[in-house]
Amino acid sequence: MPSAASALRLSALILLAAPAVSLRAQQAAEPAAQPSATQAAGALTLEECVSRAMQKNFDLKIETFNVQNAGESLKIADADFVPTFNASISHSKSGGYTSGIDSKYTDSRAGVSQKFGSGAVFNLSTSLDRSANNNPLSSASLNPAYNADLSLAVTQPLLRNFGTAANKASQRRAAIGVTRAGLDYKGSVLDVINSVENAYFNLCYAREQLAVRTHGHTLAEKLLSEAKARREYGVATDLDVLQAEVGVATAQRSILLAEQSVRDRQDALLALIGQFELDSQLGAVSFPAQTEATPSFDLSYKLARENQPDYLSTEAYLRQLQIDTESAKRNRLPSLDLDSAVGYNTTEGSAGRALREIPGSDGYSWQVGLSFRMPWGLKAENARYRSTLNSLSQGRTRLQQLEQSLMVQVRAAVRSVHTNMESVQIAAKATRLSERKFEMETAKFSAGTSTARRVLEAKDDLENALVDELQSKVALRVALSALHRLEGSSLSQYRITLP
Repeated sequence: MPSAASALRLSALILLAAPAVSLRAQQAAEPAAQPSATQAAGALTLEECVSRAMQKNFDLKIETFNVQNAGESLKIADADFVPTFNASISHSKSGGYTSGIDSKYTDSRAGVSQKFGSGAVFNLSTSLDRSANNNPLSSASLNPAYNADLSLAVTQPLLRNFGTAANKASQRRAAIGVTRAGLDYKGSVLDVINSVENAYFNLCYAREQLAVRTHGHTLAEKLLSEAKARREYGVATDLDVLQAEVGVATAQRSILLAEQSVRDRQDALLALIGQFELDSQLGAVSFPAQTEATPSFDLSYKLARENQPDYLSTEAYLRQLQIDTESAKRNRLPSLDLDSAVGYNTTEGSAGRALREIPGSDGYSWQVGLSFRMPWGLKAENARYRSTLNSLSQGRTRLQQLEQSLMVQVRAAVRSVHTNMESVQIAAKATRLSERKFEMETAKFSAGTSTARRVLEAKDDLENALVDELQSKVALRVALSALHRLEGSSLSQYRITLP
């Protein structure tokens, strides 16, 4: 019949060695532990999180207004070439208090003006004037008298502000502004996707870390029970029991910290994919399968040059600066405008007759003139031109700097992905080694050749190895997310089409 000590060793071996076979196996069999307040049925995929962010993210909604304002700016620039209607009416009276004789005058005017791409401004107008007095000695044949006229005036710049290039510059600049606003919005979308991915991966890590800490707490409690049982049979000391109790307390503290991390990560994700939905439940999350091939710098850099919103926006900004430079160069010319006008007028005794007689009236007028203006030395104009040249050179330098920075970022991102791919494999090997050591130390403790402290150390090493493996997985996916942000490939990955 076996002794009590032998029976105790056998029970300890069954109790401790069985759960030590693999923490990873239990993680696969059991759902990740998490605070009950955030448990939810069903799974929450990364694609669903990105979709919700596209609809509700605050940053994207704010950026939408910038896109709309850019469109309104283009309409404002177009408004320079729409017809402008005008009308006015005035009434005046003059006379003397002693003579009792006075005159009344009413002036009514209406017209429309239109600017064209060449810079010419056409102004078609008509007026109807009424004059009357109560002087009996007046020699006027008509009293009251109605004077009507119809005139067309044209002003055409000949030097400064001549041609469509000068007069359509604001429209071209505003159109490029719309393009830049769209690129800025695209950049915001890529940033939000990157933030959502990182928040999702961090939540995966926090929940799986909590599962590791919870299982570690279970093992610590089993070890404490075994230590107490061994002390009763005299094969363990009070120190072994105290060591086991400290292990349980330490495991409990790790659970509390892990639970706090889970709540923080959930809030961070909810803040990105919703609006004031911090109390919403989130379903189970999991790391997406890693199916991508090892990235190459040449392909990633090519994609970044073609799709990086910051780079493309800077190129568009250079086009705006080029327009400013061309405008400033033309504005160094003096102003020389051709002014011309032609009109018909008639005077009748009634308003209706005066208006009807305008086409057949023999009263006419016309004029042609030139107006010239040139500031002495054109100092301000030359200074503005030099300033735009400096801004253009600055913009080109900025583009070169951005190109170099983009190259550095892509190189670093590709290296980071390569490094983290290797780290994931190394961390997995380290976890298997820690599992083996824990199994061996547990078997020694059951055989009475080890202590509770050494078993706890092996358990802690295993937990740390599992957490390190989780961290390596997160680091790899964060590195891939950063690379996709630089490449601009996140949009096609989640099938997002921007207007």
